[in-house]
Amino acid sequence: MSGHLTIALDAMGGDMGPDAVIPGAALALSKTPSLKFMIFGDESRIKPILDRYPELAASSRLIHTDSYVSSDEKPGAALRNGKKSSMRLAINAVAEKQADCVVSGGNTGALMVMAKLVLKCLPGIERPAIASLLPTMEGETVMLDLGANLECDSEMLVQFAILGSVYARVVRGHAQPTVGLLNIGSEDMKGHDEIKIAAQILNQIKFPGKYAGFIEGNDIPMGKVDVVVTDGFTGNVALKTAEGVSKLISGMLKRSLKKSPLAMLGAFLAQGALKNLKKETDPRLYNGGMFLGVDGVCVKSHGGMDHVGFANAINYAYEIAAKNFNVRVAAEIAEVMSQEKDLGLYENLSQSTSGDEESKLQEKVS
Repeated sequence: MSGHLTIALDAMGGDMGPDAVIPGAALALSKTPSLKFMIFGDESRIKPILDRYPELAASSRLIHTDSYVSSDEKPGAALRNGKKSSMRLAINAVAEKQADCVVSGGNTGALMVMAKLVLKCLPGIERPAIASLLPTMEGETVMLDLGANLECDSEMLVQFAILGSVYARVVRGHAQPTVGLLNIGSEDMKGHDEIKIAAQILNQIKFPGKYAGFIEGNDIPMGKVDVVVTDGFTGNVALKTAEGVSKLISGMLKRSLKKSPLAMLGAFLAQGALKNLKKETDPRLYNGGMFLGVDGVCVKSHGGMDHVGFANAINYAYEIAAKNFNVRVAAEIAEVMSQEKDLGLYENLSQSTSGDEESKLQEKVS
């Protein structure tokens, strides 16, 4: 991988649009000066902001489009009507090898179906999953899916376990990451049928991780496993609950430290530790979720993030692309598939893209 990576940016995605994307790109560039950017969006909105950052402007190519995907647009409608949108053009740039990765803070459902259609899924993968890092008592834990697939069958959960394991090995450096299925209890009889079947399969197959059984929600912040696997509905709720709890604790701590002169003195003496705590629990630090399973690096930024959070999503995309992540994922998946063909786990998965795949996707997500 060349040191001069090019990142395609959907400048119109997210709550703040170019107001977060452009300053965020400038901040990321200050950390990694070799970066190049392709910026897609409304030139009349982007250029006045871009002009404030001459170094970024010199490292960027602005591609105008006045079409964008709104946050409330249905994925099927976005797929039909958004072929010239900033999101679609940014994804196209990766597919056409003009860019090494794409970052968007836009509509999650639209980003998922567009990425699947344009970039295609890796062989053996049915649907992509959003994966990201969460802070825990033991460091960082990989969690997926965080919102791409609201419902998942056992086959998808097994695929996510494989993807998450490879991610933990390649990006986090774990030799044999432990994998847990998020459930309502740790006992074998707990949970719905799909998660029970997934558990049985993970106990049988050889894959890049080590299956550690069911885990509960309170095990996540304790860092009980290296990889947490769940469906997108549960994962998204868990993620946003964690973000809310972080803000709650921060607010309660601030109020407590202002209640008395003695408390204020204690806060003054502990200000170094408090600053470290604030930094370690800042959701912006962990912003950026990768669509694992698509044949290209596609990173989703939280739609509500400011420029600091968006910069971290860019940094995250850069780290993954620089490590040739998808090449290594494909090799690991191929190895698992070759070992486990006799179990028939992947026989019914789509391995190719037919000419009418776009219409099929539209039917599924409309």
